[in-house]
Amino acid sequence: MKRLLVLGAGFVAGPLVRDFLDVPDVEVAVADIEPERARRLVGDHPRGRALSLDLRREDDVRGFISKADAVVSLVPYVFHPLVARLCLAERKDMVTTSYESEAVRRLDPDARRAGIVILNEVGLDPGIDHMEAKRIIDEVHGRGGRVVGFRSYCGGLPAPGAAGNPFGYKFSWSPRGVLMAGRNPARFLQDGREVVIPAGEIFFRPESVPVDGLGEFEGYPNRDSMPYVSLYGIPEVRTMFRGTLRWPGWCETLKLIGDIGYLDDEPRDLAAGTYRRLTALLLGRPEEPDPGRAWAARTGRPAPAAAWERLEWLGLLSERPVPERAVSALDALEHLMVEKLSYGPRERDMIVLRHEFRTLDPDGGEEGIVSTLVDFGLPGGPSAMARTVAYPAASALRLILDGRISAKGVLLPVRPEIYGPVLDDLRRRGIIFREGREKRSRS
Repeated sequence: MKRLLVLGAGFVAGPLVRDFLDVPDVEVAVADIEPERARRLVGDHPRGRALSLDLRREDDVRGFISKADAVVSLVPYVFHPLVARLCLAERKDMVTTSYESEAVRRLDPDARRAGIVILNEVGLDPGIDHMEAKRIIDEVHGRGGRVVGFRSYCGGLPAPGAAGNPFGYKFSWSPRGVLMAGRNPARFLQDGREVVIPAGEIFFRPESVPVDGLGEFEGYPNRDSMPYVSLYGIPEVRTMFRGTLRWPGWCETLKLIGDIGYLDDEPRDLAAGTYRRLTALLLGRPEEPDPGRAWAARTGRPAPAAAWERLEWLGLLSERPVPERAVSALDALEHLMVEKLSYGPRERDMIVLRHEFRTLDPDGGEEGIVSTLVDFGLPGGPSAMARTVAYPAASALRLILDGRISAKGVLLPVRPEIYGPVLDDLRRRGIIFREGREKRSRS
């Protein structure tokens, strides 16, 4: 009997837990800071167990890990180095769906010596995006071609029938993670030139990204794209861009929210009392009764009308009291957004992941390749976000438990022995990329 430890019972854990409870020779222990959430996932299943998780109690966490054959860490990313260190001490394999941190990467030599796998970035984005990109890149290289352009966009969004609020957005994963991503700087390669977007400016010039059958989306840069030149093995590339997709209007609105100061997570005195007064306070005009005038006084220009109306709908310009538990402007914003941008019981979310390649054949001919994944949540069932984050991790865990990954150490899913079987498994689950190709002859 194999023993799996799942750390974290949040948004995306459900499909993975249920997947392994359906495997007769696997016992699943789920540990969460709210043990009731873990109990809801395992129910009364004879091979399921719920545990209370306090990551500050390292001895307890190490005890849980020592009893497992493999660990999947779905806790906030800041705790992954701790979990990885404890897995290394106990010589246990580990999977995460989060970006690989430098602290975890530094464990690679020790993990290789210990003969364990610490596999990161095996969710949706990061995860499926890497695997489909490498599948196509390896195929192009295998026939002697070169990849000279790569653009990738991914978004977790409300499906068209559920996108009726003014933001065109609802949360299918960590609200704080969504909002804090808006504070990141960005860097990418465009026609051989490195482009750097400072923190707070990624929403400034969104692109229009068409997706067949769905219409136009906004695309904006996602973090630092430059490391993927080496990760994907394409030193010949001239354009390397990774971006995020949203329904139109999101970028203008989040730029305004950020410019006001609502993405600031520094503790501060929120004695302003109401959201209207807090908005005026953030604009440096705490006694101004009209936040619109406060904005104009600070910037010398009127606020964009449509974005300002979205802030009004959200409640940032209202006399509603700021929650007492909010200790930062970001806390106050998150409270309203979780309340007003949540899915109803039967509403569906949607995943859109689109890769665009420009390749050159050995004879100089050019080919454009577009690979697109669109996946919808199931009404009353798992969300598309939960499916596309949890199932790659579940597939990778099966490979580890079955001893089918020969490499050891701190890994990413860009090796054929990982991405091939995982993508095959996703196809069996109905998570399928649609591919289009267009050749252009050498002129």
